[in-house]
Amino acid sequence: MIKFSDLKLHAKVLKAIDEVGYTEPTPIQAGAIPPALEGRDVLGIAQTGTGKTASFTLPMITLLNRGRARARMPRSLVLAPTRELAAQVAENFDLYAKHTKLTKALLIGGVSFKEQDALIDRGVDVLIATPGRLLDHFERGKLILSDVKVMVVDEADRMLDMGFIPDIERIFQMTPFTRQTLFFSATMAPEIERITNTFLSNPERIEVARQASASATITQLLFELPGTRRDALAKQKRDFLRKLIDQEGEKVTNGIIFCNRKVDVDIVAKSLKKYGHDAEPIHGDLDQSHRTRTLEGFRDGKIRFLVASDVAARGLDIPNVSHVFNFDVPSHAEDYVHRIGRTGRAGRLGTAMMISTPKDEKLLAAIQSLIETTIPRGDVGEQKAPVSKASEADVAAGATEERPKSRSRSRSRSSSKPKDDAKADAPVADANVAEEARDVKPEPKAQKAAPAPQKEQQSREQEPRESASSSSSSNSSSSSSRSRGGKGRSRNDDRGPKVVGLGDHLPTFIEKSFAERRTD
Repeated sequence: MIKFSDLKLHAKVLKAIDEVGYTEPTPIQAGAIPPALEGRDVLGIAQTGTGKTASFTLPMITLLNRGRARARMPRSLVLAPTRELAAQVAENFDLYAKHTKLTKALLIGGVSFKEQDALIDRGVDVLIATPGRLLDHFERGKLILSDVKVMVVDEADRMLDMGFIPDIERIFQMTPFTRQTLFFSATMAPEIERITNTFLSNPERIEVARQASASATITQLLFELPGTRRDALAKQKRDFLRKLIDQEGEKVTNGIIFCNRKVDVDIVAKSLKKYGHDAEPIHGDLDQSHRTRTLEGFRDGKIRFLVASDVAARGLDIPNVSHVFNFDVPSHAEDYVHRIGRTGRAGRLGTAMMISTPKDEKLLAAIQSLIETTIPRGDVGEQKAPVSKASEADVAAGATEERPKSRSRSRSRSSSKPKDDAKADAPVADANVAEEARDVKPEPKAQKAAPAPQKEQQSREQEPRESASSSSSSNSSSSSSRSRGGKGRSRNDDRGPKVVGLGDHLPTFIEKSFAERRTD
């Protein structure tokens, strides 16, 4: 069995490793450290939680132990996709380089430029940064990368997902061609393969596990919820998540809950708090100081559940995470491996549970194709869709079928009031109101159309007819009006008194003209 003492590391580095308590390197460390110490480019492929950070930190400290940094000219550069991962690399550097005189600077967003500029001006041996903040300093003329001897790209596939590949290519072009490059990733997408072929020179390829494979120490379970309405789906998933947590009981010492969207992270965290669970959200929109406090609280055991977006899925070394809950099925199959890799680390046992719905069928197929296994299904029991606010009134009124919609303009104007629609959507608080709503029936159309003939009869009695011809003309027009109303209520029936016009009544002056002609 290979030990760290067999890897030709610097004596001060070995002393720090002994103090930490490590004696045997992981497979990726045993494979990457020797060629890195020889000055060769390294391409390391290993799943999350296998110790990739130490694979480049330990040889980098050994190589940089000789020499001295100059102002604004770092001797080595480490690129990380997220602030949390960059901060973790900085912590590892402090841990393993504490017996050396090497200096470092951490360039991440959410921190004052002034403080970072002060560190760079003094000169640093190791510069750890996210791509965006590094380019900001470079464009402000505060950073010179022409003296970089060792360049490290960590979690390269995550860089691809976050759209950092153009920035990575630009940073590569700023560094010397003779640099040594250490490139680490959990998966090898075609774009990542292209970059390695372009910027790495005859690299030593170390692949200690099949690409995108899940650790064998992780128990995976999939819970498929039945279909339901979209407005009730999120609540159904939150209810089932709490059910899973309650079922696991004391087995859940701590856990990370992953959501696809930042807004869902906040909603799920608030829901868990409401029902008595100790949970805090973490995602990219939160202030950096808040994110740091949340991670520290989770590591220290002060926070039991960390509700996170994929910002926490990559590279974060949070030991002893007992459970990972995928509230949403990840949109990218590779993210599933990284998410569940937060548990079962360093040979420990872990549990990963995922909640899915019928719309996630294609995403599940992609995940199972990637990991080349079928995720075992868990028992969901009898799942009923929660009643949404829009349907509570119908449930209270005993409605079992969808309420038909009227297409009649006259009905919507006469028999409905503006407040009726609001009442239909609001919950029915009183059972008596619900009972009345069930008993009310619409009046027959014929009854509402009946007053029209009575008005016509009154108008005929009030206006005597002077000739038979004019009377027949009036009767024909009124019968025509009644024949149109026989098919349904006329527009005027429901809008107040009937409007009298030439179609229903012949003015006296016209009748008088007809009478004068007959006398002639």
